[in-house]
Amino acid sequence: MENLRHYYDVVYKITMLTGAWPYLKPTARILRVGLVTLTIITIFIPQIAYQFTCKSNLQCTFESMTSYLLTIVALIKVYTIQLNNYKMKDLTQHLVVDWKTEKTPEQLKIMKLYANTSRQLCLIYVAYVLSGVIIFFSLPLVPFILDVMWPLNQSRPVISPYPGYYFVDTREYFFKIFWHSIISWEIIFTAVVAHDCLLMTYVEHICSMFTMVGLDYESLFSNCDKAMEITNNYKEICRKKVVLLVHAHKEALRLVELLENTFSIPFAIQMLLAIIGMSVTLLQITQQNDIIKSCRYTLYVVGQLIHLFWFSFEGQKLIDHSLQMSDKIYNSSWYEVSASSQKLIILVMMRSTRPSVLSAGKIFIFSLESFTTVRPLEITECTFYRDSLMRLRFSSVRRPCKPRCRTSRSSQPFSVSCLWIRRHFAALIERAGPTCLNAITIIHLR
Repeated sequence: MENLRHYYDVVYKITMLTGAWPYLKPTARILRVGLVTLTIITIFIPQIAYQFTCKSNLQCTFESMTSYLLTIVALIKVYTIQLNNYKMKDLTQHLVVDWKTEKTPEQLKIMKLYANTSRQLCLIYVAYVLSGVIIFFSLPLVPFILDVMWPLNQSRPVISPYPGYYFVDTREYFFKIFWHSIISWEIIFTAVVAHDCLLMTYVEHICSMFTMVGLDYESLFSNCDKAMEITNNYKEICRKKVVLLVHAHKEALRLVELLENTFSIPFAIQMLLAIIGMSVTLLQITQQNDIIKSCRYTLYVVGQLIHLFWFSFEGQKLIDHSLQMSDKIYNSSWYEVSASSQKLIILVMMRSTRPSVLSAGKIFIFSLESFTTVRPLEITECTFYRDSLMRLRFSSVRRPCKPRCRTSRSSQPFSVSCLWIRRHFAALIERAGPTCLNAITIIHLR
C-alpha cells in the first residue's frame, strides 16, 4: 500500500479534487462535478453571447469558435469519466489487486518502473497545463503594462482574456473579468488533467502487465529445465505455468479492450473538435497583424498539438508492448515444452501479431505515425477557403459551383453558392497573403 500511495499520489489527489476518482462517495462526487459543470457554464454563456455579437463578421466568428470548442471538449472529458464510472472502478480495482498480489523481485521492479514513469508524466503534464493556462490568459495584461512603461497619447486597446461577452464594458470591468477567467479556466483544465492523467496511469499499468508476461515467458523454460532435474512431472508444471501466463495475457488484452470501448467515441468527438479548432486558428494566424493575438493563437495550436502528441505517445507505447510479446516467446525455448503447451503458446503468438491500440472512433489510431499525418491535414484545412475562392474568381457570380479541396489524401466536393462565398470570404482571402498559397503548393507536391 505504501507503493500505491507514493506512485499514484498525484493522480489520486487531482481526481479526488475534481470528482473523477471512481471510489469517491456519491455526495462528494455530485458536489465536485457540479462545481466543475457550473464553472464551465459560467464560461460557456459569455462565449455564446460573444458569438451572437459577431453577426456577419466571419473573423469574429472564427475567433469565438476556437474558444467554445475547447469548452465543449473539456465538458466531454469530464462526463466521459462520470458516465463510465463502473468501468473506471474495474480498471482501478485491477491495478490495486495487482499491487497486493505477491510478485517476484523482477516483476515488482517492473511495476515500480512503470508506476514511477506514470507519476513523472503526470507531474510534467499538470505543471505544463496549469502554467500554460496562466501564461495564455496573462497576455491581455501586456497593454496595461505597456501603458505604464511606455505611455501613448491614448490607452492601448483592451484585449479580452478569452472571446466572451459579459454584457458590461470590458475596459471598466477588465480585472474582474480577468480573475473570473483565470480561476474558471484553471478549474476546467484541472478536470481535463484529471481525465488525461487517469487514462495515462491505466495505459502505463497495462504496459507493465505486457512486460511482466513477456519476462515470465522468457524465464519460463529455464525454470522448467530446473524442474525437470528435480521431478519427473515437469511437463505438468510447465503446462500449468503456461496456462497462468495465457490468462495474464488475456487479462491485459481485456483491459485494453475496456479502455478502447470507454474512450473511443469520446476521443472521436474530441479529435473532430480539435481539428476544426486548429484549422480555424491557423487561418486566423494568417490574418492577424496584432502580435499579442498572434502569440495567443500560436500557443493555442501548439497546446493542441502537444495534447495530441501526449496521447499518441501513450498509444505508441501500448502498440509496442503488445507486439513485443510474440518476439519474446519466439526467442525463448518454447519448442522444448509439451505439445499441448505449444498449442497454447502458438495461440498467444498469433494474437500478439495484432497490436492493441487506442483509437478515436476506430478511425484515428493514436500512434506517432498517425500524429505526423495531422500537420499536413491541418495546413490543408487552413488553405481550403483560399484555394476554393481563387478558382471562383473566374466563375459566374450567380452560378452555383462545386469547388474541390484537393490533397494527396482526399478529394471531396464542397457545394456552396458562389455569391455567398464571395460576399463573406473575399476580403478575408485577399488579406491571406502568400503564406497559404505556399502551403497549397507544398501539399499538392506531396
